[in-house]
Amino acid sequence: MSYISLSDQDKKEMLARIGISTTEELFCCFPDEIRLKRGLRLPAAMPEPELIWHFEALAAKNAAARYPSFLGAGSYVHFIPSIVDCLAARGEFVTPYTPYQPEVSQGTLQVVFEYQTLICQLTGMDVANASLYDGASAAAEAVLMAHRLNGRARVLVARSIHPHYRETIRTYTKNVGVTLDGIRAGETGAIDLDELAKKLDQDVAAVIVQSPNFFGCIENLEKIGQLAHDRQALLIATVAEAASLGILEAPGKLGADLVCGEAQSFGLPPSFGGPSLGFMGCRKEFVRQLPGRIAGQTKDVDGNRGFVLTLSTREQHIRREKATSNICTNQALCAVRATIYLETMGQNGLKEMALHNFHKAHYAADRLARLKGVRKKFSGKFFNEFVLEFPKSIQGLNGYLKGKGIIGGLDLGSFYPELGNCGLFCVTEVHKKDEIDGLVRAIEEGLR
Repeated sequence: MSYISLSDQDKKEMLARIGISTTEELFCCFPDEIRLKRGLRLPAAMPEPELIWHFEALAAKNAAARYPSFLGAGSYVHFIPSIVDCLAARGEFVTPYTPYQPEVSQGTLQVVFEYQTLICQLTGMDVANASLYDGASAAAEAVLMAHRLNGRARVLVARSIHPHYRETIRTYTKNVGVTLDGIRAGETGAIDLDELAKKLDQDVAAVIVQSPNFFGCIENLEKIGQLAHDRQALLIATVAEAASLGILEAPGKLGADLVCGEAQSFGLPPSFGGPSLGFMGCRKEFVRQLPGRIAGQTKDVDGNRGFVLTLSTREQHIRREKATSNICTNQALCAVRATIYLETMGQNGLKEMALHNFHKAHYAADRLARLKGVRKKFSGKFFNEFVLEFPKSIQGLNGYLKGKGIIGGLDLGSFYPELGNCGLFCVTEVHKKDEIDGLVRAIEEGLR
């Protein structure tokens, strides 16, 4: 439906209905010092052809296509097959809201069911939900779920978890009686298992770790799970780079009780920060505490296969303090893209893509670590991200790289003061060898 603005008469009638005569009276509740007392500084209207030319000129200034980017840190650039855009853009997928009515929503429900199945296969969990907002909210929901499951109020949070995830966990838990305690990373980049063992006691509800973690290092989930379970605590594994699941063992098979994370790598471009796709799975005995929607498979009265929303309703999640979760919205379009992507890639394709990430990142890390004054900060195994320590400011180095048409790594000093001259670099399958070699040459020049 086209937008039709209100006429002056429409505005007068609306104001009269609520008992005032001017828009000034309508906004009188706002303090005078924060009100704008001038007109908006907007350009004059343009004819449609001129407007199109204007936006094309603005788009031409976008350097994303020309600048190789080695920035990851939770949002990743991967190749997206054309079929993902083609199928996900169908009106049947783009326009539906929550599929409350199964008789008219079988296509959407089937895709959601397949998405949940794929997440279960990748994570090693028995059941998965129909998506969350993003990886950060998924991690926070998992912590709250662990608290509900065993009633304990203390959670051990690895400092090697994405800082945004940790901040979101703090926000979700600060008013519900849950206390958080950090576990530092050791020389390998993975968490310090000795510190974890000392802090684990009968008050701990769960241990939450990220693997690969924020530094790109792979955690020993099996050992962490053993330590947690010895104290009847749960292990929550979160994954910020879902592409790693193409070659790493499923967290559920290594002892994780809850697995959550970010599936943006599956068919969703970074898009300047969103939308994202949070995923979450658990063991079947925990399913009643799982937030979000769950699509199930059933049969109709004639015995034909069908799909429905099952076990929980939206109303379950809007009951204030009694709610399982506040997750009410429908992220199905993002889940649709992930489903199309994963089913297009297949098991072998996903594995091959992940191996390209692994080998290209190690090639880049090895070449960069040979430069004078540069060293790998951590000795542990990593996937497609790694931390390098430089003899000078990473901020200055990134400025030099930008001048060369390259987006460098993340300055870790803003999140970890002890890593002041360290940068987090990411290499995926989209990076060409000459781009990686160009990064090495540019950093070598910038360090002179």
